[in-house]
Order: sequence, then C-alpha cells, then structure tokens
Amino acid sequence: MATSQPLKAASWMIGAMVSFSLMAISGRELAPELNTFEIMFFRSLIGLVIVLMIGSFAGTLRQIKTDRLGLHMLRNTAHFTGQNLWFLAVAFIPFSQLFALEFSTPLWVALLAPLFLGEALTQRRLLSVVIGFAGVLIVARPDVNELNPAILAAMACAICFACSLMATKKLTIDQSITCILFWLTVMQLGMGAAAIAVTGGLSMPHGIDYIWVLTVGIGGLTAHFCITKALALAPAIVVIPFDFLRLPLISLIGFLAYDEAFEWAVVFGAILIFTAVLVNLQAEHQRNSAALKG
Repeated sequence: MATSQPLKAASWMIGAMVSFSLMAISGRELAPELNTFEIMFFRSLIGLVIVLMIGSFAGTLRQIKTDRLGLHMLRNTAHFTGQNLWFLAVAFIPFSQLFALEFSTPLWVALLAPLFLGEALTQRRLLSVVIGFAGVLIVARPDVNELNPAILAAMACAICFACSLMATKKLTIDQSITCILFWLTVMQLGMGAAAIAVTGGLSMPHGIDYIWVLTVGIGGLTAHFCITKALALAPAIVVIPFDFLRLPLISLIGFLAYDEAFEWAVVFGAILIFTAVLVNLQAEHQRNSAALKG
C-alpha cells in the first residue's frame, strides 16, 4: 500500500502539470484582448462559483471561518500580485523561461522563511539558495543596460508566490482547503474588481476567448488542488521534482505552437535551480525525519 502512494502522488502532479500548462497557453491567447486584472477577475469569479458548488455538494462550506482574515488577506494580496505578474510575463517571454524562473519560488521561501517563519537559515539552505540563484541569472541573462520588464515580472512573481506559500503554511495549521480557496477567490475577485474600476472598466471576452477564460478559472483551482493532494500522499521531496516536468512539456508546447526557440542556457539554468531545490528539500526531509525519531 505504501509503495503506491508515490505513484498516486505522481498522477496528481500530472494533473497539476497539465493545468499549469493550459493556464500558460490561455494567458498567452487572452493577452491581446484582456489585461491581467481582467483575466484575474474572471479567474476568481469562475473559481468562486466552483468552490461554492463543490463545497455545497461536499458539505464543507461550514468549514469557512473568519478568525484569520488578516493572514488570508496577506496571502491573497501576495498571490494576486504574483499571478498578475505571471500573466504579464507569459505574454512576452518564452514559456520555458517563465517556468524556469517560477521554479525559484522554493528558494525564496528558504531565504525568507528565517525572517517570517522563524526557521533557521542552515548552511545547506544557504548553499541551495546560492546554486539556485546562479541558475536564475543564467535563465534570466539580465542586461544591466536595458532590463527586460517581462523578465523582472517573472522573477518578482516567484517572490510573491513564496510569500503566499509561507502564509499558506501558517493557514493550513487550522484552516481547511475549502476555507483557504473560498477566501482566495472572494478576496482576489474584490481585488480584481477594484483594479478594473481604477484602470477604466471591464472588457468582455469574445468567441473562443470564453474557452480560454474558463480554462484559466478551472486550471487555477485544479492545479493547486492537485498539488495539495499530491503533498498529502507523499513528502515534498518526492512531489516537487515531478513539478519540474512542466518545463520540458511547456518548452515542447512553446516550440510547436509558438515557434519558441530551444535554448540551452534555459535548460542549464533550470537544472541548477532544480538541483538547488532538491538540496533544500533533502535537508528539510532529513530534519523532519530526525525530529520524528527524536
């Protein structure tokens, strides 16, 4: 039975991989018609409807609590900002480059956790951060004379996602998945509506754009749900490496559908980032195992 758990976790991660890839394609297709705030508004609206329907069917709506609204707001502000930056970047840089930079999120968690979660910055964590950010620089290849705003957006979205993950780690102590997803969709729907009001009104999708909007809304929820299920079945050190399979998949999609070039620099940088994340996960796994034995 135990040996089947990693296989089940892998199947859930395949679902997450497909969901994230479909979101990237949808974001690229919607970029000419809708701005990032509008995409996020429709994503949150669709997500809220799905959460309410499933929560009502499963009887989990009673799990929605209001005792940690401040932390929910902090989490969703970071996630809303990061997701807007992600949709901005996906319209202008190759998929492979965006995904490789997004994979640096765990490294930002390792760097920021000592400040916000009180966790120790061990030598192995510091080593993983140094290796990882060497990979980030190789992938981003920043030009000091003319910085690419889309590259900066991709790098910044990873920092925002790291802040969101740290807040989520605290919320999962006493908040259910239904509760977290409910406040995610409600708060980000409000943020999207406010941003749209400030920037000049809502544009409606047309024709096939409705399909892309629906894909973004469903994909956003299914991706996070699949990762949550996978982490419940297997340790992060088993689950997270499967997430990196997104990179060859999205690179192939970019090559076939959008004529994006294959770049060895992105591959090499992504390998360094992957190695760094694996080093950090291995250290955390050993620390948790030692704590359980102790």
